[in-house]
Amino acid sequence: MTTPNSTLRAVRMGLLLSQDEFARALRDAGARVGQRNDASKRLIQRWESGSTAAPRPVYARALESVTGMPIESLGFAAQVPMARVSDDGQGGHDLEGSPVGIPEANGAPTPQASPRGNYSGVWLSTYEFVSSGRDNQIFTGKHHVVLLQHGNRLTARSLPNASLNPDSPLTLDLQIEGSAVTGTWTESTARDGYYQGARYFGALQMLVDPTGRRMSGKWVGFGRDYEINSGPWELRLMDSSTSKATLDSYNRPPE
Repeated sequence: MTTPNSTLRAVRMGLLLSQDEFARALRDAGARVGQRNDASKRLIQRWESGSTAAPRPVYARALESVTGMPIESLGFAAQVPMARVSDDGQGGHDLEGSPVGIPEANGAPTPQASPRGNYSGVWLSTYEFVSSGRDNQIFTGKHHVVLLQHGNRLTARSLPNASLNPDSPLTLDLQIEGSAVTGTWTESTARDGYYQGARYFGALQMLVDPTGRRMSGKWVGFGRDYEINSGPWELRLMDSSTSKATLDSYNRPPE
């Protein structure tokens, strides 16, 4: 019995791409670096269903390029041989960080570092901002986001239909150290909304509460009048699963 790759599906949905569009993006990524591939909708379906346990290296590199995430965090059951080569500064090259199951020179596999807890799942993202163009009223932005953890890195992307304001996809790229979460956020506003498709981005820092089910803190970013703004931001865990059924149930605007 195969196990579906719900993580890869969650990442694709977070990128707002259909399986056809995802395959096209992989082909384009390969072509840009001279490593052409034959990614297709059928191949994406095999990965997401789990019938193909792991991609070949040429596809793994394209997946990393398109998703912005290391292949080890995309939910594949088998490790992908993706040793990286770097200049050793002495006219030669070294292998960087062999993944689990790839032996080092002494024959012993390098264990993968274990994170302190795992925060993967569906979270409700809520932030507040003041609109200077609307009499300094306070507005709230809400999204259901899929958060995935790899080591101490956290990435979150909103589900396609899961924002309080339609067509406003949100992306978070974070790092967790102890109970402190620090990183960046990016949101593209709706083209037919008040901000007419403007893209905003900034920094974010939050603290994880002792239960591990809530993160709260502050965002900082720029306004359209070139001022620096700030406000509260919270992530609240809704479900630790990233299964297809869970993602489908939260692929709707928050209440």
